[in-house]
Amino acid sequence: MKSSTKSSVSFELLYVIGIIAISFSSIFIRWSAAEVSVVGMYRLYLTCLLMLPFVWKYRKEIFSLTAKQWRGLLLSGVMLGLHFLLWMSSLRLTTVASSTVILTLEPILVMIGSFFLFGAKVNRAMLAGMGLALVGSIAIGAGDFKLSGTALHGDILSLLGTVAVAVHMLFGKQLLKNMSAFVYNFWVFFIAASTLAGYNAAKGFEFTGYSSKEWGIFLLLAVVPTLFGHYLFNWLMKFISAAAVSMAVLGEPVFSSLLAWLLLKESLTGVQLVAGVAILSGVWIFIRYGKETPAAEPEPKVLKEPA
Repeated sequence: MKSSTKSSVSFELLYVIGIIAISFSSIFIRWSAAEVSVVGMYRLYLTCLLMLPFVWKYRKEIFSLTAKQWRGLLLSGVMLGLHFLLWMSSLRLTTVASSTVILTLEPILVMIGSFFLFGAKVNRAMLAGMGLALVGSIAIGAGDFKLSGTALHGDILSLLGTVAVAVHMLFGKQLLKNMSAFVYNFWVFFIAASTLAGYNAAKGFEFTGYSSKEWGIFLLLAVVPTLFGHYLFNWLMKFISAAAVSMAVLGEPVFSSLLAWLLLKESLTGVQLVAGVAILSGVWIFIRYGKETPAAEPEPKVLKEPA
């Protein structure tokens, strides 16, 4: 019993670390002057470069992946690349609060998808937690929503990026049942980066000539929100539901808005601070009652193609 409680606390601590890590993403992107698709490409390629020394350890699993698994990785990676392209572009057209608040639709989309695809169960406490967090998220971004000009364009891009990342997470949940988190993350990040590279080549964007400051931002994005954020959340999907992991996005507006207030001098009201408390409370309720039975991470398995 003690072991189970300890594991539960560990998951929740890692979950919070992941939320804080992804919250830095919008700040780093705002600091960069490069095209957002270039930022996303190098962010992911540098993440793969940091993971490269450990690839040899997983060589047997990598060479044993089935055609079905490769198709899943390809689709998940393309969706992640599309998410980065659309959402990061939205940050250039609307406020951090508005863009991140629209992302709060992600857990609803993932929960609906999990229900139909995996038969995932949702209880009243989880629905109450999601509702509380959504209300808080809307309160944070309400003052920034606009119905015209570039802000509306940015909000639409954020919405489309949210759909893309929800699809990415649903593919990931299925693949991670029979694949190690490392192999999944490495290939999905690489495919997403290559998707963005193809887009950059088609648009004629420069691949070189960036300042040391820009490379520093690319590296920060690789380490903080990608390794300590996306990688961590993908690993957690082995132990908690995809809907619960996607709830992390509801905590992002809280920390992103605080960081934007501190570092970008964007406005932050008392209402938004109270809403932040509501969001974090809702997220805590959801993950508290949305866990699957914790278990030790299994040895990598390879599914054989059906005859």
